[in-house]
Amino acid sequence: MPNIISVKDLVIVYADGTRAVDGISFDVREKEFFGFLGPNGAGKSTTIKTLTTLLRKTSGKVSVAGFDLDKSPAEIRSAIGVLSQETSLDVDLTGRENLRLQGRLQQLHGKLLEDRVEELLKMVQLDEVAGKPAGRYSGGMRKRLDLASALIHNPKLLFLDEPTTGLDTQSRAAIWEYLERLNKEEGITIFLTTQYLEEADRLCRELSIIDHGKLIAKGSPAELKATVGGDAITMELKGGDDPAMKSKAKEIIRTIQGITKVVDSDGGVVAYALDASQVIAEVVTSLDRSGIRPGSLTISSPTLDDVFLRQTGRRIRSEELGRKET
Repeated sequence: MPNIISVKDLVIVYADGTRAVDGISFDVREKEFFGFLGPNGAGKSTTIKTLTTLLRKTSGKVSVAGFDLDKSPAEIRSAIGVLSQETSLDVDLTGRENLRLQGRLQQLHGKLLEDRVEELLKMVQLDEVAGKPAGRYSGGMRKRLDLASALIHNPKLLFLDEPTTGLDTQSRAAIWEYLERLNKEEGITIFLTTQYLEEADRLCRELSIIDHGKLIAKGSPAELKATVGGDAITMELKGGDDPAMKSKAKEIIRTIQGITKVVDSDGGVVAYALDASQVIAEVVTSLDRSGIRPGSLTISSPTLDDVFLRQTGRRIRSEELGRKET
């Protein structure tokens, strides 16, 4: 598949000197479900605002939907759909009227517009409440209507900036289902920014992980998790906030055969092993001999959180609170 997005050495510096995006490069293929994963403040929203022509880049080369970002911003806007963190609905208009308005802004009229409106209302399961003001919709219903608005003109590329932030579990699952269908059945390329690990793992076939404006890892979820090097052994240590104790525990664990890496974690350490079941007893015994006692201990298969932890020394899920990124 050819690339529908190409980013080369993108740099975005704010007026106050903050380097929000620091020389990142990546490509997105047509019909891909691409994820941009990272904590709040990592540079996700800044990047997506730039790709959708809402924010001027400082340097670098970007093409979107076959158009150069600097030369053809209007053509890019016509080719893409955008779902931002905040809904952009008119709460005084009905669901149907909101879609009609968006359609007219996209130069759709007559039967073509009416057919598209009804098609989308059914797709997001809002046809039975389409005559009610959007202000009376729940948060999940508003987000589904916003998604339909972004699709009104049949874009071939859809940008989603934290689309499920603040939604309950049921509403989030419904949005995931719609997005999977759009990608698999209609072939729409989707560019998703998210801080939700489960969302990225379930939906995205390719991921780039960003932190402090830099890309720290790329690949499919499976490929990224394979880089962790085996099972994760998470240990909380009694007195684990003591840096000296943590340092001593890591030094002891690193000497054990089968351990591939040891990193800090909140209140303890995380050790990675090709087969945790073969080394766990020795880990506990070795720590105990040195007077270090685990408060709790868990073994798990690698997750995207472990990928982030291994790359940065901290967990991404501590940021997974649904706060708006700046």
